[in-house]
Amino acid sequence: MSAPGHLLRVQELSLRRDSRDILNRVNLSVRPAEVHGLLGLNGSGKSTLAYALMGCEGYAPDSGRMWLDERDITGLSISERARLGLTLAWQEPARFEGLPVGAYLALGGGADRAQVTEALEAVALAPSAYLGRAVDRSLSGGERKRVELASVFTMHPKLAILDEPDSGIDMLTLADVAQLVRRMADQGTAVLLISHRSEMVSIADTVSLMCRGSIVFAGSPGDSIDAYGRRCRRHAEALGSQPWDGAAAGMAGR
Repeated sequence: MSAPGHLLRVQELSLRRDSRDILNRVNLSVRPAEVHGLLGLNGSGKSTLAYALMGCEGYAPDSGRMWLDERDITGLSISERARLGLTLAWQEPARFEGLPVGAYLALGGGADRAQVTEALEAVALAPSAYLGRAVDRSLSGGERKRVELASVFTMHPKLAILDEPDSGIDMLTLADVAQLVRRMADQGTAVLLISHRSEMVSIADTVSLMCRGSIVFAGSPGDSIDAYGRRCRRHAEALGSQPWDGAAAGMAGR
């Protein structure tokens, strides 16, 4: 059972592929309305953990358990987890050919026009310019990413997993992302903020450091960023590409 005071609890979660440990006995806890950073180099397993938490096909763990709001979700489908209040903003948002942005944002939680407008403004998109635009190839990658973040905002989930939220976003600054994340937390949504950039997770309440598929440190943003520089960046600089990069990349484990 999830420990009292924790919205999400991950216990000894492992995932193995091609004789390599992609996730290795991961332990992680996130409190309600907490902004929890997950920091690690590319290939450390961050995205693989996000997909395992969400229940994506092909990412079922080999061992370990996960609880959301005191319910064991380890064996639940992606749709069942979504109904319980878990959502993931993908690194590469999907296109919905012909569907207007306004309609797309209203899909998840039945948001009204005022809420959709608020969500667009929260990601620095002018509602007058985007409500009627289609979510298709006419939008740039950065625009689609911001629409994806806006859709998470309108859902008001219990826990939002934001995987590299600043990836591919044009003209959306760290301050913009921080404001969006804090607005979500103020409205009661816990955020698991995944990034390889130390400046991104500096806005979190707590930061966990991921190396080689394991959580190796958790603490304040300052302490975790310092550990990141000492334990991960120096290793990468000394050895070049990490030996686990190939396997993790094959699993989209960024």
